[in-house]
Parts: sequence; structure tokens; C-alpha cells
Amino acid sequence: MPYDFDRIIDRRRTESIKWNRYNADVLPMWVADMDFLCPPAVVEALQARVDHGIFGYAGEPPELREIIVDRLKRRYDWTIQPDWIVYPPNVVVGFHLAAHAVCQPGDGVAAHTPVYFPILLVPPNVRLEARLSEMTRDALGRYTIDFDAFESSLDKRSRLFILCNPHNPIGRIYTREELEHVAEICLRHDLVICSDEIHADFTYDNRKHIPIASLSQEVAERTITVFSPAKSFNVAGISFSFAVIPNDALRERYEQAKQGLVSHPGVFGCTMAMAALRDSDAWFAELLGYLQSNRDAAAEFVDERITGLRMTPLEGTYLAWLDCRNLRLDVPPSEFFLDKAKVATVDGAIFGAGGDGFARLNLACPRKRLLEALERMRKAIETRG
Repeated sequence: MPYDFDRIIDRRRTESIKWNRYNADVLPMWVADMDFLCPPAVVEALQARVDHGIFGYAGEPPELREIIVDRLKRRYDWTIQPDWIVYPPNVVVGFHLAAHAVCQPGDGVAAHTPVYFPILLVPPNVRLEARLSEMTRDALGRYTIDFDAFESSLDKRSRLFILCNPHNPIGRIYTREELEHVAEICLRHDLVICSDEIHADFTYDNRKHIPIASLSQEVAERTITVFSPAKSFNVAGISFSFAVIPNDALRERYEQAKQGLVSHPGVFGCTMAMAALRDSDAWFAELLGYLQSNRDAAAEFVDERITGLRMTPLEGTYLAWLDCRNLRLDVPPSEFFLDKAKVATVDGAIFGAGGDGFARLNLACPRKRLLEALERMRKAIETRG
């Protein structure tokens, strides 16, 4: 059945942080939250659970693990075992738990910048040392990993590498060759990999997401992979995530890090996850086509109508990474767009080295709203004094 992704839905009357952070005249294009209705199967499953009327202590549904196993095989051709699955409440908690499980205070955590900013919070939050290396950007705006810089950033106390793939905010989907090179460096330096793959479903132009743990058994034994239906099915307000940890000893340490701090998934999280992961493929297929069209419309608009602004080639996610450096603004781009265009974006500087002069724009909204935001930005740039 067709789904109406063009429908404008008023979210200011809800507890939406996306829509309630700014004044009513601002178009919020910042946090990674889609302005589309959730899949019908999810809404129906939650409604049926509500209609039951009792929400006492609940255990894990017996079919949940098999649903996850089946989905990873169907979408990424990755065969896992049900007992490899652990449940953090979200991916941010997931990679913080990885740091607690793997590292001791003063150990090093590596990452590539610019990167999803909560990853940069792991070292200070867990009393660790950051081992950061900046990615390179070619003349066309496409990013690649600087493998020499990555390896040079490591030392004898480096214990963990946090990968973001598909990469937020730069929109890369890493190739098998790139992942193999990353894995080889991590193996040689005895690093555990924690891979944030929450955007794994958002791949464009027939690209295929490859979980780094699927490369080989040797890599899998040193990898914690964190997933969540939150982005794919627009359910970030319902806590549910899962980590896949093939190594028994590593998984036990991860579970120990949870004790007394992280509870099991709640009844609504499990109900949502089963309906999303098992019953919502058709909905997501249409969503992905719509988002790819949004990506193409945004890229064309920026290229043809906004002088001085460049949109980084977007291979995955629904987050556009805008290079504003040639605009030569006196303030950060996000501040300029909020003040002059009434469009809320995310300041690139918070993503670490390489982010200054950039802004991240959320494309996951009805196309009419996206084009309105881009037009506001165009006018603000052309009329600045």
C-alpha cells in the first residue's frame, strides 16, 4: 500500500524536542528525528498492547531474538546466534557500556572526526583519553579515512575504537576494502571495535551496508555492534536497542557493566521492536525511496541555487552535511541560519576536528517543508548585509 510521506503533521502539540526547542517561526531541521508517521504495524501493535490494559513486569518475548537474527540475515547477509544479543536501552548507552567493559581509567579510545558528537563524550564520561584522527576530504567533498593518521593516533594504552557506519554526519557508507583496512589496524593494535550502526538501513543508490563484524570470525570476536530501530522506524521516543557480541568473554563483561544501572527492555520497547523489525519492510522500502528523492532534491537545490554552499555527497543516513566555509560568515553557520533564515541546523563544530564551517541539516521531512527551508537559507545568504 502507498504511504503518505508528504503529509504535514503538527508536532508542536506533543513533547517533541525537535519542534519545541525553538520559536514557532523556526523550521527545525536539526535533531535526527523524522517528521513522518510510524509504520502502521508498529502503531497497531502498540495499540493492541495498550488495549490489554495491564503493564506489569514483563520478560523478554521468546520470539524477539529470532526476529533480530532473521532481520540481520535478510538485510545485511550476516548470520548471528541468538545468544550473542544484549539489550542496552539506546546506542549511546551502548557504546558507553562498551567503554566501561573494555577500558580502565586512563586508557585510550579512538575515533575518526568529524563524528556523531556523543562518541566524543565517551572519553570524559568514562575517564579515558581520546585518540582522535581527522578524516580527509577530496575536491568533490567526499570523505575518506586517513589510515596513517588513524594508526599514528594509537598508543600502547589504546583499547577501544568506536566506528560510526553509516557515518553521521558525513553520510559515508564504508566499502568492504575500507572496513578491512580499519579492522586490520584494530587487530594489529589489539583494539576492541564498537560499531555504531544505527543508520544501517539508510543506504542509497543500491549501496549495501556491511557490518564490520561480518568481515571474518577474527574481527567478530573483537567487535561490539550496536543497532536500534529508532531511526529506521521513527521511534526514538521508545527505548529499545540491541548489541551483537559474538565473543563470550566480551559479552559477559558487557553484561556486567550493565548490572544495577541498565534494565531490560520494557514491554512497549519489545512490542515496538518486533512489529518494526518483522512487519514493516514494505513501509521502510517506500520511506527509503522518498528520502533518496529528498536527498536528490536538496543536492540539486544547493548546487543550482545557493552560491557558496556545498552539500557533501550523501551515500547514507538522512542528514546532509553542508560546507559553508565559502560563505565566509562572521558567526557559525548554524547561528546564521537560525537568526537570518529561521532554520535550525546543527553546528558542525560539535562533531570535532574538521567540523568548523559546516552545518548538519535533517532531510527527513515532507518535501514541501524541505524546499521551504532551503529557500529560506538561499534568501538569507543572498540578502545578508
